[in-house]
Amino acid sequence: MTSSHPTKRPTDAAHLDDRDVDLPTELLNLPWIDVHNHAHTLSWDDRERYALSGCRSMVMVSSGYHWTPYKPVRASDIRYLWDDAINRRAAIERNHFFEAKLGLGIHTGVRIENPDEVLEAMAGYCDLEEVVAIGETGVTPSQHVSSWDLDEQRAIVQSQMELADAHDLPVLLHTPNTSSDSGRSYRPELGTPGYEKNPGLGQEPVIDAENPALEATKIDVEAARDAGLDEERVVASHADGNNTEYLMEETDCYLSYTIGHSWLIGVDAADVADAIDEYGPDRIMIDTDCANVLRTDPFALKRAIFELYRYGIDVDAIRQVVLENPRDVFDIGQ
Repeated sequence: MTSSHPTKRPTDAAHLDDRDVDLPTELLNLPWIDVHNHAHTLSWDDRERYALSGCRSMVMVSSGYHWTPYKPVRASDIRYLWDDAINRRAAIERNHFFEAKLGLGIHTGVRIENPDEVLEAMAGYCDLEEVVAIGETGVTPSQHVSSWDLDEQRAIVQSQMELADAHDLPVLLHTPNTSSDSGRSYRPELGTPGYEKNPGLGQEPVIDAENPALEATKIDVEAARDAGLDEERVVASHADGNNTEYLMEETDCYLSYTIGHSWLIGVDAADVADAIDEYGPDRIMIDTDCANVLRTDPFALKRAIFELYRYGIDVDAIRQVVLENPRDVFDIGQ
């Protein structure tokens, strides 16, 4: 074989097929939307990484019990979290140029005292232009520090879904992830490196079922139906192999796969590609769930765009998953 290159000996290039590869360079500049993160808790540099990698818009979720130092949490603590995000949102947009909208909700990962008080206040927040979703919320099998009765959780979740229906807002569900199993556990007194949470304070599950995580998701869907909320207004974040089949085949909900901390929950772009192959792109999204209590990657969604193409997903499907579906459901990134 005679090489056309002036190399001393043949290189890999001499053995490559002469066919031109039609690379999708449009993916380099494809804008994308992150429908679930906690970017208001991140550093300025982390938010700038979102901007540098092409983020067009995001939903910053302020309903997280991680940031309240008190357990159980009170209604006033939840209001503080909402107000803090509202207070800082416009400055975040000005600093980083992407659109920053909000998701406000009552997370059931820890018991909240006097939840009716914050529910009564929520209607006023739903009228704010910057609020584009209720959530994250949803029944949680077990709580941090103090257990929350299953019936009470369901009532709180359904009340939020009724508000969402009344205000024409989508609901962002926290579907319990089954997580990856590395085969080994860390010392219980140390917890999981990269996740600043004391696992020793976790409570016994309040859901008595063979598959508590899936059962919680099913209860959420039932609550949406009882609330009269269109299932197409429900986005199940943290979708995984444990709930994809149920959500895709027995509901009309959207699924959002969280790929910002794959090291912890075991979901990555390959799982998204598999779901697109199996069910098509029409009801699929991706989110990062980046937060300051986790080792997360603000570049994760941009990386996933390239990974999906490498896994064989076509450009139109990628665009639908990372831009068009979020834009249509949350009415952002226009």
